Amino acid sequence: MKPLGTGDPLRLGPYRLIGVLGAGGMGLVYLGRDGQGRTAAVKVLRPEVAHDTHMARRFVREAHAAQAVTGDGVARVLAARTEGGRPWIATEFLAGPTLDQAVERYGALAEPAVRALGAALVRTLHDIHGAGLVHRDLKPSNIVLTSRGPRIIDFGIARPEHGLTLTTTGQTVATPGYAAPEQVLGRRTGPAGDVFSLGVVLAYAAGGRPVYEGGHVAAVQYQVVHGEPELGSVPGALRALVEPCLAKDPTGRPGLDWIGPALAPPRGADRAWRSGPLAQDIARREADARRMAALPGDRPAPSRRRLIGTLAAGGAVLAAGGGGVAWWLLRGDDAEAGRRPWEAEPLPRYDKGTAPQPLWGPVRVAETSGIVLPAPLPVHDLVVVAPPSGALRAFDVRNGKRRWTSERTAATTARLFPASDDAILTADTEGALLALGTKDGRKRWSVPGADAAVLLGTDESAAYFATRGGGIRAVDLTSHRTLWTVPAPVATSAKAPAEAVVAEGRLVIHGSDGSVAALDTRTGRTAWGPREQGSTTALAPAVTDGVVYLGGKSLRALALANGEEKWAHTGQGETGWTAPTVRKGVVYAVDGTDLSARRADDGAEIWTLPFAADDHPLDAPVAQGGSVWAALDERGDQGVVAIDVRSGSVAWPYAPGTEGGWRLAAAGNRVFALESGTLTALPVF
Repeated sequence: MKPLGTGDPLRLGPYRLIGVLGAGGMGLVYLGRDGQGRTAAVKVLRPEVAHDTHMARRFVREAHAAQAVTGDGVARVLAARTEGGRPWIATEFLAGPTLDQAVERYGALAEPAVRALGAALVRTLHDIHGAGLVHRDLKPSNIVLTSRGPRIIDFGIARPEHGLTLTTTGQTVATPGYAAPEQVLGRRTGPAGDVFSLGVVLAYAAGGRPVYEGGHVAAVQYQVVHGEPELGSVPGALRALVEPCLAKDPTGRPGLDWIGPALAPPRGADRAWRSGPLAQDIARREADARRMAALPGDRPAPSRRRLIGTLAAGGAVLAAGGGGVAWWLLRGDDAEAGRRPWEAEPLPRYDKGTAPQPLWGPVRVAETSGIVLPAPLPVHDLVVVAPPSGALRAFDVRNGKRRWTSERTAATTARLFPASDDAILTADTEGALLALGTKDGRKRWSVPGADAAVLLGTDESAAYFATRGGGIRAVDLTSHRTLWTVPAPVATSAKAPAEAVVAEGRLVIHGSDGSVAALDTRTGRTAWGPREQGSTTALAPAVTDGVVYLGGKSLRALALANGEEKWAHTGQGETGWTAPTVRKGVVYAVDGTDLSARRADDGAEIWTLPFAADDHPLDAPVAQGGSVWAALDERGDQGVVAIDVRSGSVAWPYAPGTEGGWRLAAAGNRVFALESGTLTALPVF
């Protein structure tokens, strides 16, 4: 979730807007709070499409469709109005994971839970069809699991039963693999189309994987129309129920009146979302929603920004019914949020000077041929590595076992960024943007001709990268359209790429020429800079609470919005400060041979520890738990060191017969150390 920016409304009807939750094809979705402290997801038609009569009609139809369904299985529409020429819809704010996120996190549902899920969906589809509507986009990401049961969201393409499927020529109106064959072919879609989607959803919930798959959208659609579903992982009793729903001919599919009794969930089958890990997950998310509802309306902007930053950093999904958007809102405090299933237990104590046994590894993950790889990317229960071969490899964070290897499409030593909570983004050898699913490493989508040279970062709506033609470009993650392209304000190239960070409407770029500039992520216009930072190479900036921290000849803190300097400390060594890391109000960076911890608000020194060689790498230290980690020397011969952040003293060195440069990453109470093609997971305290 991002803070409100220039052009965002402050209030719509009774709702004071707190932040931007996400973006869809038609509109932006805000978190709103009324005078009684009740939260809502407020979806507003984008200004650039508000004048489009077709889009405006579809937007209004979404509100009317959702209002027409009065059952408990859908999110309630609280209000729908037009203000200033822009329609908006306020919907009930649901706290809970979507079905696809629950399956990805906890695995396929047990048969009783699938039957309970199906029975609830049948009741809701009865209500939808009873209102004269066909949902037409039933899929796992449009089903939210709450403590009161499953809810169906997103009526964006719902239509009266007699309505046709296609809206405008060439427009894909439903999710491939879940839309019925007649819908794929552009024919009239009735309630039987929702029955087909229901069958696919139940098969996914029971088997843990989609039943129609392919390398691209056309292949998936072909399978739906001409192929057979892959039901091998669906238990036999459920397979007999699902198969009739997947008939190619809509007249051959059973009706809901047959499916409901056939499901016959046993007593207590709904305990999957009432007790156990999934229920605990839902309860945590509901607690987050209550905290947001209690947010005082008159707090100053910085406090609200800190709350939004905290929510954006750590573990709940909040979904807006009727808007079809789900967001990861992660809590920054693991103890308060509750440990996620893939997290490790921190060490209760350690023996000073003696490195503990690794959690796993070293595991050979790549043949490097002397190439220093980019830092690994932890994504939930995976850690992903980009070998020189271009075939990305993902390993289970719990045991180091390989989960998947992608096709050889990524550029050599490609940078990796999250594209969503279930996909990662990279660039291929032809300069295309490429999104790979975290579940299997298969291509989710690509943007050929993007001219991507070096990825710089992502946020919830766009990817930002340096082009091979010398520009900076933004591409929308939903529509895959270019939002803007501008000349690069700092030096960047394939051999000497810039480093960057994306936060709060700013793309801050540190160039290989040592200069820094910030671009407005909406327009690409330069917000401030370029200004000289005095570094001899590009260093990754760090951002928190509206402040950007930079390494170089000086360790500096600048206001993210306008570049105003807040504090600076000149470095003592010839190379200056490394890239900084910020955690829990403390900035960590190496200056010469010293690791320094300084207060983020004013730069005051907390402690300084001499530990590194003069030729240490300029990568940012890595902080996790009560420790901060850094490599001792550029070649990697001396290994890495874990420092206790409380005392500023060495906890232990780690140097298991090193062969090359180190790259570090941290998540889930683990530090991942990548060195000369081997990956090791190390514990923290």
